[in-house]
Amino acid sequence: MSGFFFSSQLLLYACIQALHNLGAVAIVGGGAAAFLLARRPSGVQKVLVWVITLGWISQGVTGILFGATSYFYDGRLPDIHGIALAALFLKMACAAIGIILGVVYLRFERGWSRTTLRRILGLDFGLGITALTAAAFLRWFS
Repeated sequence: MSGFFFSSQLLLYACIQALHNLGAVAIVGGGAAAFLLARRPSGVQKVLVWVITLGWISQGVTGILFGATSYFYDGRLPDIHGIALAALFLKMACAAIGIILGVVYLRFERGWSRTTLRRILGLDFGLGITALTAAAFLRWFS
């Protein structure tokens, strides 16, 4: 029975990681596309901002699921410290800011200049790159 318990934990981690990776692709790929296509009609950016914002939400949800899975199977949260903890907090901050940026963009973009829209798309793309880089530090320093 313990073999099943262990393999179900690994399967759950792998499924969460797959969703986490797809969210990262949505954020960075969508962010790059939105930034590069910023001069196109606003409908293109709006769709991409939806994709990016949903990617940020998936990052938050899957991050919580990683912790919950560890707590369920191990009875505690992962023991991380130092650089890994800083990277985790940086990822969390990027996700929170990314979600806020996406919601604000989707709500108010009609009244903004093209320059403002491009800056916001660039900032969101930068947040994605920052979070993806922090993920590498979190992975290898935890």
